[in-house]
Amino acid sequence: MQFPAEVNSDVLARLRRVEGQIRGLQRMVDEGDQCRDIMTQLAAARGALDRIGFKLISSALAARPDDADLDELEKLFLKLT
Repeated sequence: MQFPAEVNSDVLARLRRVEGQIRGLQRMVDEGDQCRDIMTQLAAARGALDRIGFKLISSALAARPDDADLDELEKLFLKLT
């Protein structure tokens, strides 16, 4: 399924932010930061990835192309939860 250009742009921008968060996490581990601080940032990165997944699924549902397999979309949604 092709997503609209604005969805692609938004998702790519969000993925770049997550990439930065992951690099920050690597630095935190390398520098020996506190576990609670690392876990806080890890949860934030995981949440950001979940929101990206929800954005993609909601876009697929909103488009509702004739070839959309709702059972498959449901399975994909459940993978995020």
